[in-house]
Amino acid sequence: MPSCDSNVCPSSTPLWIVYSSGTTGLPKAIVHSQGGIVLTHLKTMALQHDLRPGDRLLFLGGTGWIVWNLQLGALLTGASIVLYDGNPAWPDNTALWRFIDEERVTLFGCGAVYLINCMKDGLRPRDLVPLQSLRAINATGSPLPIDAYQWVYDAVKPDLWLASISGGTDIASGFVACAPILPVNAGEIQCRELGVAAYAYNDHGDPVIDEVGELVITKPMPSMPIYFWGDPQHRRYRESYFETYPGVWRHGDWIRFTSRGTSVIYGRSDSTINRHGIRMGTAEIYRVVEELPEVRDSLVVDLEYLGRPSFMPLFVVLAPGCVLDEALKTRIAQQIRSKASARHVPNEIYQVDEIPRTLTGKKMEVPIRKLLLGASPEKVASADAMANPRSIGFFQRLAEEMTTSANALDPRGATSRRHPHHIDRV
Repeated sequence: MPSCDSNVCPSSTPLWIVYSSGTTGLPKAIVHSQGGIVLTHLKTMALQHDLRPGDRLLFLGGTGWIVWNLQLGALLTGASIVLYDGNPAWPDNTALWRFIDEERVTLFGCGAVYLINCMKDGLRPRDLVPLQSLRAINATGSPLPIDAYQWVYDAVKPDLWLASISGGTDIASGFVACAPILPVNAGEIQCRELGVAAYAYNDHGDPVIDEVGELVITKPMPSMPIYFWGDPQHRRYRESYFETYPGVWRHGDWIRFTSRGTSVIYGRSDSTINRHGIRMGTAEIYRVVEELPEVRDSLVVDLEYLGRPSFMPLFVVLAPGCVLDEALKTRIAQQIRSKASARHVPNEIYQVDEIPRTLTGKKMEVPIRKLLLGASPEKVASADAMANPRSIGFFQRLAEEMTTSANALDPRGATSRRHPHHIDRV
């Protein structure tokens, strides 16, 4: 490990250990370098996000989310950091917007789900406070739907810069992000970050335009991890990024680049649902399901494995006062059938209190899928990496019920589990 004397540190000197979100299993212990982070954060904050001396940045997120580290980069530009400690919806759902106005926040960053929830609550921040200092909003963590763009410009401020961005704890920055000189297209991310060779690869490893493919990085970036803590042979490092395309970083997201250089994220590629020969990213299902006013949040997984017929459950969090009756189940199914894919209508719909999310606000699709396929909870998710660890209890109970029912129906036992027909309703 490089060492520092009192005056100079080599660029490769370890800076910190950060932990991946846990969307695909137990978190990775990622070590970044001092030089790589300083260079990347200065570029990202000053050039991509247009932070200037005297600006004020508030990025809503706890210390377990990489945006907490990223916001330190604002100091490199001469801007200041504004911190918000506590529940943004306490004592009511206008509290954070009032705080943004009072503290003269210039750039507000948040998870896309926060803006979506404000929209579904019917909030109109511009009717409460003037928000004169607010110049830009960044949304990340999950795709921002088109109707949320429309809500921001109508209900928050018509002349601000709304930018959807996407990156990762792995690089402590963005792969595709924003630029102040480019137009905003609702539902799209403006551009690749400067110095990032990001492309979409098809199944053959060829770059494609206007097609959904794997997000890959073909050239090194300064803030790529120098190693994983506790991985002395770099085995997990290589397996995590370079196993699919040798020499090329595969990030694990589905993305589509347009001919204009904009992009759209379609969710995790390892949670993609290939149903009856038709492949679809989960984000496309969430987009249409969460258009319904009754649905606040959702999660879908496909439990097909070892040649067994696909069983795809959908889990929904409903708005207060709503009940998942047969009429609403039918409406949800019809919404998916007509606006997404008739082949991706779920076999069953369950109402839950919360969708399991990581500390970064991402839906835990892969861990829940593994859990429902019989993996032990401690091997698929860490409570310390979850924003709402109690939410996993429902899925643990459901997994136990599925195993019990399958064992009762199949004399060969749990090794050849099948889901009982009585839960195949919709």
